[in-house]
Amino acid sequence: MTNGSELGIFLKARRAQVRPEDVGLPAGVGIRRTPGLRREEVAILAGVSVDYYTRLERGKETNPSPAVLDALARILRLNRDEHQHLHTLVEGAASPARQAERRSRTRTVRDGPLLMLEALRPNPAYIVSRTNDVLAANPSGLALFPGLADMPAKLRNITRYIFLHPAARDLYPEWEKLVPKSVAFLRARAGADPDDPELVQLIGELVVKSKEFARLWERYELCIVGQGTKDFQHPDVGAMTLDYEAMEVAHTGGQRMIVYYTVPGTPDHDAVTLLDMIGSGLLASGVDGLQHFVQDAERDLVESRDRARVADEEER
Repeated sequence: MTNGSELGIFLKARRAQVRPEDVGLPAGVGIRRTPGLRREEVAILAGVSVDYYTRLERGKETNPSPAVLDALARILRLNRDEHQHLHTLVEGAASPARQAERRSRTRTVRDGPLLMLEALRPNPAYIVSRTNDVLAANPSGLALFPGLADMPAKLRNITRYIFLHPAARDLYPEWEKLVPKSVAFLRARAGADPDDPELVQLIGELVVKSKEFARLWERYELCIVGQGTKDFQHPDVGAMTLDYEAMEVAHTGGQRMIVYYTVPGTPDHDAVTLLDMIGSGLLASGVDGLQHFVQDAERDLVESRDRARVADEEER
């Protein structure tokens, strides 16, 4: 795979998703044999020749000007991440900066980030490689994904888990909404370095083993998510709604720390506290009555607050 061909794949995929009326062209009559815009239409709107644009899609022209890229981004209705991705594809994987970034990649997690994982307990936190391999995790971070700890360490990958592990669809109540973003993140990574052997291997595996991944991969959508909220239906601690932040770990060539956080004194915080106990071996996963333990903890919390409120009113 080369960045020239990757540029062409990206342009063709995004062209197919734009309707003529989206860019002010008449829809016409009859059935269009080409989904989305035709090459000729994109070329005219971008102010380039049809031959030149065709060469771009075929990977034979790999150095369009910034002005042409900006015009294509406007016509193809790219968002900010996708617009930047378009420029990144043209920079080329052989640039000195890209080569330096490759040399800086490591799977070793420094002591500092490991100490941070410990300090964040009971909130789930883990560190992943640029291809989402789990390199380190605190107890609740590992226990957050049922069955992940049972997988060989070298196969513990969040994207692989989401698409191939049987527990994933039950863990995420909104699995269908989650997976497009997961694929879109890998698409962005692949565009930045399409020849990365670890990424090529992971994508190849998922395309073969997951029809849903293969379908979403062909859409060529991009997403670089740094924060958000996710719902979980965990088999041991029940429903949780957790906010999260994703942060780059400096000088690692792509490692990220993912932290889910909760407000102390809430049912979600009680749930992650139980996850921490499960991950630490203080509680056993799958024990009957664990859900009742959660409910009892929540009830005790409410009763404690009520007693405190009554005592405060009496003092007044």
